[in-house]
Amino acid sequence: MAILDQIGLEKRRISQRLALLDTERTKLGSQLEELEIAERALRRFGGKAVANGKPATKRNAKTASRAGEKRQAANGQRAARMPLGDAALQAVQAHAKGASTSDLITHLSREFGLTVRPNHLGMALQRHRRAGRLEHRDQRWYLSRLT
Repeated sequence: MAILDQIGLEKRRISQRLALLDTERTKLGSQLEELEIAERALRRFGGKAVANGKPATKRNAKTASRAGEKRQAANGQRAARMPLGDAALQAVQAHAKGASTSDLITHLSREFGLTVRPNHLGMALQRHRRAGRLEHRDQRWYLSRLT
């Protein structure tokens, strides 16, 4: 009988411990939820550096200043920035036998100093296609025969 009493006591002790752990888990869960809400609010209202827990770095400032720089021309003057749509049209004009998208990306990089994401170039090319200035045949871009 003593063994059954010991088992019963152990069973009650474990169940009480489980109940305490369950209440602690719900309490910690609600605290975690409150912290996540506070983090979302900080991100939404401009506290990005605080929300990440990291101080703002100089790298962000360098990247922003590089994005605003204008490329130097060969004679030392600054080349004027050209919109991607116009640059893409000129790149297609430079390839008389048609140009693939990778050809256009390399041409834009080499001639205009533009680093272009493929999806952005694709959107610019599609705008020209819809306007009737470009045609897309056999995975290559050509000037429209109408222009």
